Amino acid sequence: MELAFERRGSGPPLILVHGIGHHWQAWLPVMDRLAASRDVIAIDLPGFGNSPELPAGTPYTAESLADAVESFCALLDVREPHVAGNSLGGYLALELASRGVVRTATALSPAGFWSRSELLWCQNVLRSMRASAESASSSHRLGRLMSSEAFGLAGAALLVAHPSRLDPVALAAATQALASAPGFHPTLESFSCVMPPAPPKAPITIAWGARDRLLLRRQAVRAAKWSGQRVKLLHGCGHVPMSDDPELVARVILEGSAPRWPA
Repeated sequence: MELAFERRGSGPPLILVHGIGHHWQAWLPVMDRLAASRDVIAIDLPGFGNSPELPAGTPYTAESLADAVESFCALLDVREPHVAGNSLGGYLALELASRGVVRTATALSPAGFWSRSELLWCQNVLRSMRASAESASSSHRLGRLMSSEAFGLAGAALLVAHPSRLDPVALAAATQALASAPGFHPTLESFSCVMPPAPPKAPITIAWGARDRLLLRRQAVRAAKWSGQRVKLLHGCGHVPMSDDPELVARVILEGSAPRWPA
């Protein structure tokens, strides 16, 4: 499937997958650090950013989105890439590792390790954020809202630990992407069926924002039990950690995408 993407750098291919409602630009704070030693390909998932929607009749599920990423890699003739993802993208990275179609997978606060109440919290927060983004976009006051302290506390502070480190232009673009994504609602509804994927067939790394307010860090304990390994805590980071500590996040991804098993 054809997807919108940004490609930088050289070296082993590394696919970057954003979370629900976001776009490839979520990775901008770390892209150049990664591109120094990786062929970095940051994608917009189907129905998000500038990518087309899934074909008519194809439901928005984690499996169908993973299928789209897999077919995109085949289209670019990128075989067994490394993959890193955040939130929904983190789940997709683990799903691709379970399929054995990637060389390594790094998941930052991946979805799917929630309890029922934690899932409902996540869905309600995201619905509220979508409604706020739609209101901001339709009011033609996006630029002013992005600079308002109230909007930052109500919106960005739920996703990042340090809203002041967000570029205002990037935050405005992310809000517009959230407001306009046709895949948002069907994907969010499908979360009710998301559970940890099958055991991975490739090396994985899971890292969690120590100050994650959307997928609370206690979910990292379940992820650790599922994976049989310790989950790295990203101290000083929220749910979307790339702007909170770009150096730390880039280091975790680079270490996670280093060869560990024989080819």
